[in-house]
Amino acid sequence: MTAINDAVGMIREVRIAGPGREYLMDSEPVDILLDGDRIVDIAPTGALRGSGAVLEGHGAWVVPGLWDSHVHTVQWSLASERAQLAHTKSAAEAAAQMSNVAALTDGRRIGTGFRDALWPDAPSIEALDAATGEVPTYLINADVHSVWMNSAALRREGFSTPDGMLREDDAFDISRRLNAVESAHGDRAVAAAGAAAAARGVTGIVDFDMAWNAEAWSRRVAAGFTSQRVEFAVYLRDLARAISEGLRTGQPLRGAHGLIHMGPLKLISDGSLGTRTAACSHPYPGDATDFGVMNLSPADLIDLLAEATGAGLEVAVHAIGDRAVTSALDAVTATGATGTIEHAQLVRHTDIARIARLGLAASVQPQHAIDDRDLVDGFWAVQTAIGYPMASLLRAGVELRLGSDAPVAPLDPWTAIAAAVERTDDERPQWHPQEQLTRDEALSASVRGSIRPGGIADLVLCGADPQAASASMLRRMPVLATLLAGRITHLA
Repeated sequence: MTAINDAVGMIREVRIAGPGREYLMDSEPVDILLDGDRIVDIAPTGALRGSGAVLEGHGAWVVPGLWDSHVHTVQWSLASERAQLAHTKSAAEAAAQMSNVAALTDGRRIGTGFRDALWPDAPSIEALDAATGEVPTYLINADVHSVWMNSAALRREGFSTPDGMLREDDAFDISRRLNAVESAHGDRAVAAAGAAAAARGVTGIVDFDMAWNAEAWSRRVAAGFTSQRVEFAVYLRDLARAISEGLRTGQPLRGAHGLIHMGPLKLISDGSLGTRTAACSHPYPGDATDFGVMNLSPADLIDLLAEATGAGLEVAVHAIGDRAVTSALDAVTATGATGTIEHAQLVRHTDIARIARLGLAASVQPQHAIDDRDLVDGFWAVQTAIGYPMASLLRAGVELRLGSDAPVAPLDPWTAIAAAVERTDDERPQWHPQEQLTRDEALSASVRGSIRPGGIADLVLCGADPQAASASMLRRMPVLATLLAGRITHLA
């Protein structure tokens, strides 16, 4: 019998369903022989002699380990401790719900996941004060680009705003403060969330937490975190520290057993659709002067990309609106920077091919296209760029990397894959079906490498065939086992 943390020498009787199946002559079951963290052989079931622990597949389907390429790790991990507001239909309902939420040990009430852009009434400080009184109360927008706070919370944090809403940099500052729980508390939450992610087949994440992540991940690994590989980003406020400590993209973190690597410099060049701050070519409805917000000027973006590139750091540029995407591409052209465009939710036709020519990857979140379709049809109805492109980017030769932006969407790669393939998750027709991906394309954009001799032994055993499963089955894909470097991290 195999168990969690066992090193596996052979996986017996499985069918390869993801990248790597192109090397096989048929779909008959195979045995996969492992040696440590590597695949050393694949042959028809019964043809190989194994050594060590054997994981019985019983005809299950196997895919490479899944990655989520955009995660706000601590905020995602703490979300389960916060009131969930995604279902609220109005500001009045959200405020009323928060009045019944117990304060955390630090005296704050925290809710998360609301979408005020879909509410018929506007958030106001008066309505929130009436419902929540003198208990500091914070409601974090689903997109994390705005926070609605009562007067007690604003006083506690030293902010003032007439409607109780903080946006962009001020909102990020509040999120950093709320996420700065005692390290043991945060690390327990991250460990629990990592185990939950392993249960969905996740073997790697790109961490965009807004703290100093080198120290945090060293501490977590020392405490026993082994659920995923992690590439951690650094933000502008810590860029000088990262450079002074000699951190370079791809560099393994010392003492982390090869699991943790330095990632990119994360830059937030514009806002978001939900907060109506994504920088666009055409104005938002109701205000002919409102084109969104550029958080970084073109000149500043060029300077920062040049500094990062000179220090050996790739960049991950948050660019949602088409103006922001163009500005990011201009800066890459000027500096030779490498890395990713994060989100790319509205892209000019000419910029699709330009992303490919510059050798950038597009880190996209397919579930956002489904969750945001009503917002797009309202706020971006007059935009002429391509909304939530995936197939267009891929056909142009751009490398796609799928993710969730957790906690904005659930950290579940099967949800992302189903959204990319189906472009709907309800009874409505597919939204812009010309941008849907095939199953092979979505799987390839969710993994690193393929199942072949010499490949890394990050593997996921599935209880249904990803190539044939219905959309609903894809979303709730049974994950029978997850292996990271040949070691079991989840076993159903």
